[in-house]
Amino acid sequence: MTSTIVVSEGLLKRYTAKIFEHAGLSADHAAVVADALVWADLRGVDSHGVSRVGFYLNFIQKGVINKAPNLRVTHDTVAVQIMDADASAGAVAMGQAVERAVEKARAVGLGLVLVRATTHTGALGYYTQQLAQQGMIGIAYSASIPMMAYHGTRVAGVSTAPLSIAAPGALNEPIVLDMASSIVSMGQLNQAKLLNKVLAEGLALDAKGNPTTDPQQAAIPLPFAGPKGSGLALMFELITSLLVMNPLVSEFFSGKPGGRKHQQNACIIAIDAFRFCPEETFRSEVARTVATLKNLPAREENGDILMPGERGHRTATDRRQNGIPLSAEVAQELADFGQAAGLQKPW
Repeated sequence: MTSTIVVSEGLLKRYTAKIFEHAGLSADHAAVVADALVWADLRGVDSHGVSRVGFYLNFIQKGVINKAPNLRVTHDTVAVQIMDADASAGAVAMGQAVERAVEKARAVGLGLVLVRATTHTGALGYYTQQLAQQGMIGIAYSASIPMMAYHGTRVAGVSTAPLSIAAPGALNEPIVLDMASSIVSMGQLNQAKLLNKVLAEGLALDAKGNPTTDPQQAAIPLPFAGPKGSGLALMFELITSLLVMNPLVSEFFSGKPGGRKHQQNACIIAIDAFRFCPEETFRSEVARTVATLKNLPAREENGDILMPGERGHRTATDRRQNGIPLSAEVAQELADFGQAAGLQKPW
């Protein structure tokens, strides 16, 4: 199948939320998870969008995602909080972490919330953009069980360690860096497998540790810039998982029961930008910095000189107006999930 189905943002959110409600999430939690997934699709990050619905439903069915989590604070200071997510859906825990980080930043200038034992956090730019829209410098990163090769090894040894940093923009659209420490994300590998799309060389290893371009065999993404990418992933494990006393890498290889179950730990940081620099000054200097970079001599083959998140913003503007394109394969999966939930597909 090569055709695409186009669905409006609102319809896709409501349909996806209803699927999660049928699977056992509360209406509020289902809406939060659906909103995070559709945000990724809006910005063209389809690997972290509704193509993940089946992945999440499998986690709910197996009890990896707790349908009724008891999120609780285990440590609290004026600027720092640790929250046990009780295996909640990632977007639920991260959304609460954003709110709590903002509260602390409003009070003392900076808020840091560590999230213990959540599940797949999704596109981290979703959270840092929310922070930047509230006048914050937003930083988010997460650690998970090993999925990416540590530099020099033939097996998965560390997580893909996503990182996002966002700052308020000159107008209403923040500047949002959203990246992983791997050359290609697990979501992109899964999407390539679904679409049977041949991979470029140097992106991934197969389960035996051999380089491969076969999407059906690709299992282990490689770190960007070799030791730099895997080193970043290691540091996220140290400053996230170990701080919340929930080590993931060492437990994964320990041989203990449950040591390889899916878990993630994460961090949200909010810095109240306008407490330190007047809003008008900050935004005007952002505009001046961006203009300076865009006026640099450009390489013609690269086209526009883009800022972090600019391409995603353009894509979101287009997709909000013209609809979100879904591959026929993803649309069919969603239709099947919806049918099982007694829903009429919205296309």
